[in-house]
Amino acid sequence: MAKVSLPRGREGWLPLGLAILLGLGVIAAFYLTGPATLTIAVAPSGGTEPTLLRAFANELARTKAGIQLKVLSLDGVRESAEALKAGKADLAVVRPDVSMPGNGLTLAVLRELAVLVVAPTASGIKAIPDLAGKRLGILAERTADRTLVRDLLAHYGLELSSDTPGGGVPPRAVALVPVEEADLLTALADARINAMVLVTTPTFAAARRVVGNIGQAGENSGVTLFGVPDAAAVLTRHPHLQPVTVPAALFGGDPRLPEEDVATVGSSYRLMARASLSRSRAAEVTQHLFEMRAAIAETVPAANVVAHPAYEHTADATSARLPIHPGAIDYYEREQETFIERYESWIYLVAIFGGGLGSVFAWLRQRLGRIRRERIEVATSRLLELRSAARRESDRERLAAIAGEVDELAASIARQALNRPTELRMLGAAQVAIDAARSTVGRAMGQRDTPD
Repeated sequence: MAKVSLPRGREGWLPLGLAILLGLGVIAAFYLTGPATLTIAVAPSGGTEPTLLRAFANELARTKAGIQLKVLSLDGVRESAEALKAGKADLAVVRPDVSMPGNGLTLAVLRELAVLVVAPTASGIKAIPDLAGKRLGILAERTADRTLVRDLLAHYGLELSSDTPGGGVPPRAVALVPVEEADLLTALADARINAMVLVTTPTFAAARRVVGNIGQAGENSGVTLFGVPDAAAVLTRHPHLQPVTVPAALFGGDPRLPEEDVATVGSSYRLMARASLSRSRAAEVTQHLFEMRAAIAETVPAANVVAHPAYEHTADATSARLPIHPGAIDYYEREQETFIERYESWIYLVAIFGGGLGSVFAWLRQRLGRIRRERIEVATSRLLELRSAARRESDRERLAAIAGEVDELAASIARQALNRPTELRMLGAAQVAIDAARSTVGRAMGQRDTPD
């Protein structure tokens, strides 16, 4: 006689599914709220900017900020710009007049460079055209600085040439002579140079020292300092440069040097981000940089000159020759996205997905409940069949088998009631069927034992 029993454990996958769903939710929450690591390309090797940005990365790590930086060190700013352009870096130090990546947008100006010419008053050099046929000293003959000086001289019809020791300089040329700061006074005294060109941040101590040393050269101390007055025209030809104003008396107040503001042009080292970097991430990097500026300046004084790029209106900022990242503008204008705005799409998706899952689980719950009811109904029906069979059976062994199957079905129903919520109506019907089947089997076996 075939036996029927209630299958067990088939609903065990439901808790597992819920555990997996919970795990996925935890992973998603970590992804949305955990720290993001961005790669930053820093250059030039040995320059101020790598030191500054390494200090910034260390401060982010120390404070466990939501943004962490992985520093990629490169030899020059051309290489760092290429890393940003090729997608190897999320952020990079860029000098626009050297290489301007098409996907680069400014977050902050790390420092501005101004082109200044400083000459002893006795030299009679008062403007760029006066440099014709002269030797012009430069402290660090970087390729970028040489190119910038060459372009500015070309605007005035002068050609830049290499220094030829002992030889003359052509009338419409200017010889560029590398000079160490310690040899500056000697170079002026020996006429190896007639003036100095500075491509530097005017507020740096090195610039002040150079101006002061030139003022001490010769019997009649005095300094003439000038820039590039035709800034608008130069910027039209070289759009990746920028106008710079050196304030009066920056290098001394008595006598005032310069006597009045000096207009010139220059370049800048900029922290740029790839255009595809999200606005929220760009705003967060910019915010941390300026909020941590004072802490970084304790070990790297150059942090004090970090500034936001100048602009008047948002439209100007995004359409400028050197455009600003919209995320940086959000920070400057205090319009950063809130958590809800930042993850609005995700929240909607989770809400929709979660609602759908809720409906699915409700349906599964109903379906499993129906299956459990059907199982008890099957067991109850089998018990009634066994009762009918016991009434017709006279063989003692078969009656014992029926009794055993009744006990198995009763045990299965009891386990089902203990492990799963079960309707009282179903349990009541099953109990009646168990009692009836046992009673009928008992009577049949009693009749079998009664002598004829």
